[in-house]
Formats: sequence, C-alpha cells, structure tokens
Amino acid sequence: MRVKIWGCRGSLPTPGASTVRYGGNTSCVEVSLDDGSLLVLDAGTGIRCLGDALMERGITQLHLLLTHLHLDHLEGLRFFGPLWNPNVSIDIWGPPSPNTSLRDRIARSFSPPLFPLDLKDVPSNVTFHDVPREPWTLGPFSITAVLVVHPGPTVGYRIEGGDATFAYMPDHEPALAGGADKPLDWISGAAVSAGADLLLHDAQYFEDEYDTRIGWGHSSVADAVAYAEAVGARRLLLFHHEPVHADASLDELEDRARELAGRNGRGPTLAREGMVVDLP
Repeated sequence: MRVKIWGCRGSLPTPGASTVRYGGNTSCVEVSLDDGSLLVLDAGTGIRCLGDALMERGITQLHLLLTHLHLDHLEGLRFFGPLWNPNVSIDIWGPPSPNTSLRDRIARSFSPPLFPLDLKDVPSNVTFHDVPREPWTLGPFSITAVLVVHPGPTVGYRIEGGDATFAYMPDHEPALAGGADKPLDWISGAAVSAGADLLLHDAQYFEDEYDTRIGWGHSSVADAVAYAEAVGARRLLLFHHEPVHADASLDELEDRARELAGRNGRGPTLAREGMVVDLP
C-alpha cells in the first residue's frame, strides 16, 4: 500500500513562502496498491493537482471517500479535473445525515453565489453513497467507517489492502471523549485506528493553543501522541496543520511530538505535501 499526501493543511489554504516545505493545500490523500487500484480521501484544494495526475494516468473510474463536509475537505471538488470529464465515473462516499442527502449537501457548494455552475451541470457519471455501518469492500480494499468526535457528522476510515492497514482521522478531538486512558471500546474512533500500520491523525495545535480552542473539533499534539499510543498504532503521521503555523513552527511541533513519544527515527512525523509513505 502506498499513501501519498496531496494536501495536509487544516481549515484554510495557506500558499506562500513560509509554507513551502509542508505545503498549503487542504486535505487530500491518495491510497494505492501495486495493481493500480486507488482511493481518494477528501477533496480539499490538494485534489486539484491529484485530478491532473489521474487524468494523465487515464483513470476513468474512482472512489472518493469524504470524512465530512466542512469546506476545507470539499472546496477542491469543483476544480477536480475528472469531475468534468464525461468519460469518468466517480463514486462519492460520505457520512449520512438524518436531514439531507449527501448529494444535496454537496450541491450547496455548486450553486450561485458560491459557484457559477450547478451540480446537475457536471458531465461525469457521479453516484453518491452514505457510508455503511458495517465494513464493505471496494475492489481489493476493505473499508470501515465510524463516527468520530468532531462538529457535524464526521467519520474516520480504516483501509485494509496489500497486507497493510491505514487509519485516516484528519479531523478529531479525542480529548472531548475523556482522553485515551480507557478501554478501546470507549475510545473515539478506536474501531478504525486500533493496531493500524499507519495512523494519520489531526494535530493542529500546540498544547497551549488547544487550551483556548477546546470544542473546535481538533487535537493538540500531545493528545494525538497519546491517542496513537492508546490504540496501538505502529506509526503516527500528524496532519491538518494550523494555517498560522509556518514551516519553522511545524518543525517545532514535530520535535514536540517526538519528545512526547520518547523516540526518534520512526517516531511521529508531520505530513508534508508530496510525501509518499509505503506500507507496511
């Protein structure tokens, strides 16, 4: 299994000289196997460049898995090249809502005054799915989705394939569920993160920043490290970087994560735009 980071910034795109090393595009991750099978996770601004790459590869069928519909995880979809190709079929998966269908919720961002075209104008063949409550398969991938602590319907994903397990939890505030010192069954999202070869997890804040942002839906670096240890993840990749954190600040956050974990080498690392991680 190969995991490629196309966008890892949280909340707001942050282009500029101070974010060159870690990147300024918002959440988008590609998961692929040696046989060419792939999944796309979230549709932040990073999905635009991924779309260009997929079109160059001649991909005509793909699955997009959305964790939730906050704008930083959806804003790139309107500029995703395959969406505008009539020869492409896209299955979009996302968290269910008791009030509005997934299609209708996404359609809001495709309507004036936010965008000049409606979702009905999209020429590709798009099918919308609520994620099921039980694990399901997409080609060679086995996928599990569970609700996690974050404002609004939000899921984390467990993706198994190619003898590896990847857990994707880009927006998560585990401290609101009472911390990580509890049995696994009582830890938010443990059904997708337990024992993963790689856990990608929210670490938007330093500890002192989190103290003034409790309830915003994101994690401190300390809570992310504690969470990874509690669920037994083998590797931790820190994600959803705070928009005001320049590259130098993120270097410090990575150092803090390794200090908390008590190890270097394959200890916690920060996601960087363009990074590729091969698993297991």
